[in-house]
Amino acid sequence: MGALEDCSVLTKEENDRFTRIGPGTPMGELFRRYWHPIAATCEMDQEPTKAVTILGESLVLYRDRGGHLGLIGDKCLHRRVQMVYGIPEEVGLRCPYHGWLYDHTGRCLEQPAEDMEAPDSTFKDRTIITAYPVQELGGLIFAYLGPAPAPLLPRWEQLLKDEAPAIGVTNLPCNWLQIMENSLDQTHVEWLHRRFDNYVLGRLGRETQQYQVLHHQKIGADVFEYGIVKRRLWEGGTENDPEWRIGHPILFPNILNNTGGGLQYRVPIDDEHTMHWWYPARFMPKDRDLKAAGAKLYRVPVPGLDENGHPTWDRFDNNLGQDMTMWYSQGPIADRSEEKLGTSDKPVILYRKLLDENMEIVARGDDPLGVIRDGSRNVSIHIPTEADEGGIAEQRIRQEANAGTGREGMG
Repeated sequence: MGALEDCSVLTKEENDRFTRIGPGTPMGELFRRYWHPIAATCEMDQEPTKAVTILGESLVLYRDRGGHLGLIGDKCLHRRVQMVYGIPEEVGLRCPYHGWLYDHTGRCLEQPAEDMEAPDSTFKDRTIITAYPVQELGGLIFAYLGPAPAPLLPRWEQLLKDEAPAIGVTNLPCNWLQIMENSLDQTHVEWLHRRFDNYVLGRLGRETQQYQVLHHQKIGADVFEYGIVKRRLWEGGTENDPEWRIGHPILFPNILNNTGGGLQYRVPIDDEHTMHWWYPARFMPKDRDLKAAGAKLYRVPVPGLDENGHPTWDRFDNNLGQDMTMWYSQGPIADRSEEKLGTSDKPVILYRKLLDENMEIVARGDDPLGVIRDGSRNVSIHIPTEADEGGIAEQRIRQEANAGTGREGMG
């Protein structure tokens, strides 16, 4: 299939191509050319093994007693038991059932019963479990599931702070694409995060916290070396305003570089579930039922309906709850063959075209957009946003952060 002529209307077959991320699928192969966060470092400080599903593959992340991380297949190649129950050794992870030992490259180092019966056997040398490289950076653990040689793990400046910040994570019951397309949908800010926000605050009896609603006068989007820069012009503004002149980006294919100075990673678990990482979690609600999963890691609950079918309004008074609900309420996989996109959806259409083009690039065997292999370009990468010069959105974020409302930066 060549580049789509019109990504504003997708057939069911095209929608499948955009949303299916398992091994061998076009989108799955594109995603396997990038590094993705799979855990927070503090999780492995508490427990040495963690079950991880990413891009449709079931794996086990472990830290051995020597302090080294490994990411291997979730079932032992001997009798297919779960390796998440494995025993960390000085080097590698040992199956609890019969003691087979695997290192981070997938090599089988020991097969105790086989050694007993046939000490000269080369069976273990021919036994290799699935294994992928992992790296730690900024309090996150990243994995690369693509072909060798792996590209460099991007050193975004947010990941290079001296002290790792609080991190938020939610597993959402929907496909990654409807989460990511939200970040290209600029006019939802005016409605969801302003008009609907005011409605929610009114229902909660907090009219004093309502704020002025501004209208989008113009929106735009341009491709750059790491993704797409979005631009917005509010009513009464000019093209010299930072939000138009500088804009703020998405980092291809699945990261929002937030106006508040953070990163949002949208990592497919499988076709119908997504790990959403907020880094840093600087605007997490302070008075919510957030469950700390470890030092500086918070499991953010998914808002929705109560047992009587009414919205849980106290979960919708911040950008996090509002966005999450819009994402998963489209269903596990949104049916884009039923959409009717308009002129305000031009950035979404541009993003779909970019995805389509880069699936074709990967199919040809070339590196897609934003892959980094030059170390001199990967020291500390600063991506300009309107926040660098203080746009309207940045002013609002600072005011709300000071007020402790827990609102995340606008998409």
